[in-house]
Amino acid sequence: MEFLAFISVFYLAMVVVLISQVFFKTNRTVKIEDQSAPSVYDCSVDPSVLQDLKEIASLIESGANTSEVRKIYKAMRLTMKLRRKLKVSILSAFLNYALGPVSEVHAQLSSYLPQDKYDTQVDVEMPATEAHSKHLVPELEIYCYLLVLIFLIDQKKYNEAKACSSKSIVSLKNMNNRTADVLASKLYFYYSLSYEFAGDFAEIRGNLLALYQIATVRHNKLSQETLINLLLRNYLHYNLYDQAEKFRSKAHCVDALSNQQLCRYLLYQGKIKTIQLDYTDAKDSLLQAVQKSPVTAVGFQIQCNKWAIIVQLLLGEIPERTVFTQKRMEKSLRPYFELTNAVRVGDLELLRTVAVKFSSTFSQDRTSNLIVRLRHNVIRTGLRNISTAYSRISLADIAKKLNLDSEHPVDDAENLVAKAIRDGAIDATIDHANRWLVSKATGDVYSTNEPQIAFNSRIAFCLNMHNEAVHALRFPQNLSNKQSVAT
Repeated sequence: MEFLAFISVFYLAMVVVLISQVFFKTNRTVKIEDQSAPSVYDCSVDPSVLQDLKEIASLIESGANTSEVRKIYKAMRLTMKLRRKLKVSILSAFLNYALGPVSEVHAQLSSYLPQDKYDTQVDVEMPATEAHSKHLVPELEIYCYLLVLIFLIDQKKYNEAKACSSKSIVSLKNMNNRTADVLASKLYFYYSLSYEFAGDFAEIRGNLLALYQIATVRHNKLSQETLINLLLRNYLHYNLYDQAEKFRSKAHCVDALSNQQLCRYLLYQGKIKTIQLDYTDAKDSLLQAVQKSPVTAVGFQIQCNKWAIIVQLLLGEIPERTVFTQKRMEKSLRPYFELTNAVRVGDLELLRTVAVKFSSTFSQDRTSNLIVRLRHNVIRTGLRNISTAYSRISLADIAKKLNLDSEHPVDDAENLVAKAIRDGAIDATIDHANRWLVSKATGDVYSTNEPQIAFNSRIAFCLNMHNEAVHALRFPQNLSNKQSVAT
């Protein structure tokens, strides 16, 4: 009897444990489902996000009425922080607040917002105390266009984004306010981005040129910077490097107001100079773009570093190893690290292997045509290594070490060696009778002008950076002088 009582108690305890485990798993599943990411079609309105948008609208109105551009800048920074929290219901509520439910612009923007079969348009009624002013400033109307356009691009609704951006550009052409210049530059950027994602980038090239002409006549410097970069991006997207250089050389240069636009301009200029064989200027532009870009712009820095590595290799320089070991860039720069190793060793066969192995990456980066140019640099590096290692070596051995796969490798090796000697890459002579390469004794590099040239270039770089930093300083307005003049 005691044994049967023990067995019954044991089975009862096991049942209780199983029931508790099932209840725990069910509760955990419910909690996980409750913590899932909210849908953009959620009908609920987050009051905190809506309140933040109202404060941004008040900030834009205040900046427009007092002609304070810094308030518009602040409004755009705050908007980028709220970008991932936007939903259809929040945008509808904000449009009701900012534009009014009976406004024509409100009707247009509401038609662009995506609709879900489970989501009817949510009309959030504003209390009378929260009713917006009837005297709507044009900047706020443009901001509403911009907000909806950003949301459509994030949701990959590119056709609706194209229609919305085109309508906003028509409204923007009639505005000529300094406070609207900041919003206009952002609107131009997303206008171009929507057409680029939709695959219709070439359609707006003429319109961008017309907008640039209007911005130049009105002396809207920030819009000029943005439109110059957008046009260069448009040309480079279709490999129109000659047209891009003609436009860049004739465009009216303005002082950089935005560091982001300056970095983009330096990148595009570096790409153009690289294609046109002006490697020295291309290197300077690309390295400046890397140094001036924000730390958070990792993708932009990776793109600049890729082109800068190629340019340095074409110049006969080997990039530092620290370039390839930067945080969050090691995986992306791995193909270019192996490419650099092939050039450093001077092995043509290794160069071919790397080019085939990472052909898809190089094609995506649009650097395949530049890698073809590296063959001459690999040969020159190999000849330099051979000249340093051997005081005398036959041309046949040189052709074998360089892995020349032509029909007459010895004759080709002789031509390559002669060209390298003429260009000053190696200090040697050719014994044509015996078909030898005779290297001269290596001298002391410090007895030449090379250390002085390298030191001078570093000093010039530091002075240039100091001058740019002083030029970029901003000082507060001298209010005492204004008050004395007013009195």
